[in-house]
Amino acid sequence: MKIGIVGAGQVGSTAAYAMMLRGVGSEILLVDRNADLAAAQAHDILHGTPFAYPVRVCAGEVADLDGAGIVLLTAGANQKPGETRLDLLSRNAEIFAGIVPNVLAVAPKAVFLVATNPVDVMTQITSILAVRHGVPAERVIGSGTTLDTARFRALLAEHIGVSPNSIHAHVLGEHGDSEVLHWSGAVAGGLPIAEITRQMGRRLEEADRSRIDKAVRRAADIIIKGKGATWFGIGAGLARLAQIIQDDERALVTCSMVTPECQGVRDIALSLPRLLGAGGVVATLMPILDVGERVELKKSVEILKEAADGVCRNI
Repeated sequence: MKIGIVGAGQVGSTAAYAMMLRGVGSEILLVDRNADLAAAQAHDILHGTPFAYPVRVCAGEVADLDGAGIVLLTAGANQKPGETRLDLLSRNAEIFAGIVPNVLAVAPKAVFLVATNPVDVMTQITSILAVRHGVPAERVIGSGTTLDTARFRALLAEHIGVSPNSIHAHVLGEHGDSEVLHWSGAVAGGLPIAEITRQMGRRLEEADRSRIDKAVRRAADIIIKGKGATWFGIGAGLARLAQIIQDDERALVTCSMVTPECQGVRDIALSLPRLLGAGGVVATLMPILDVGERVELKKSVEILKEAADGVCRNI
């Protein structure tokens, strides 16, 4: 499968590198308004193929995305000093308004993977633009809480003393401050988290939950403080999403998509567990939530709705 990546910065290039290491895609094409950057990243990644998989890695223009089955959108403006979040959203909406129709003109059957932040609103913007060109909403997917879910599972696994692959837990709603850690649905080995910790002699007190919640929710802040931005975790997550789509795995992942209704709020992009396959999202699952989690998810959805309404009406 040919995979295009629009935006050859840290996130886009790391996603391409992770795909090469995993053998995802037969060809990876990097596109950036800075053509020299795209070419440099492509050459650098290509030189790693003898140590991994013989993926063709190259740079080009939007027109070269012809026939791509997946297109990652990682392009976008950085926030300027004194600029509001809505101003940044408006600028990124303008950027996407120029990108998405041009991509669809050459790759009309592509599945879009959106990573540009704030990812849920940018996913909604991409979906609006794509639907106007006849693309079904299930082919526009945001990375959403894919990375937050991975962080949740990794920290729970560390606390319990098991492999992260044995943990099934999800982060729902916004990829951001209002995200909801679905504690009541977290399981390992078919057992609720509280039960497996009891059987293994590990404590899981409120203080432990609070520590893990804070570590998941503030992970990006710590990373950004240390090195300016995050790219390895999300790059790996995007590579995994691309692999699921390419191989039609029908795997369950938490990703963002415009959802007809959630907690009484209509037509809003947010993350829920979704079945992902070759054509994008096959089905969406609504987790069983406790009372507190329902309240938190409703608040998260309302925050997203307010942010989206502020910019999407002008698209």
